[in-house]
Amino acid sequence: MAFNLNIERKESVNKCVRFPVDVINDIERVVNENNVSFSKFVIQACKYALKDIEEQKKNEVKS
Repeated sequence: MAFNLNIERKESVNKCVRFPVDVINDIERVVNENNVSFSKFVIQACKYALKDIEEQKKNEVKS
């Protein structure tokens, strides 16, 4: 499954998160190349990870 950036807006809450400098640099490069906000990228990356975790759990149950 490919990671696709989405531009929709929803109600939100602010959270303070610390990132390693190298991860910030990589994210900033990608968001600049794709003309998307840092927040949108992080939200979508988290949703992608959450979905992947759920799929892994389902596959473990089937095994």
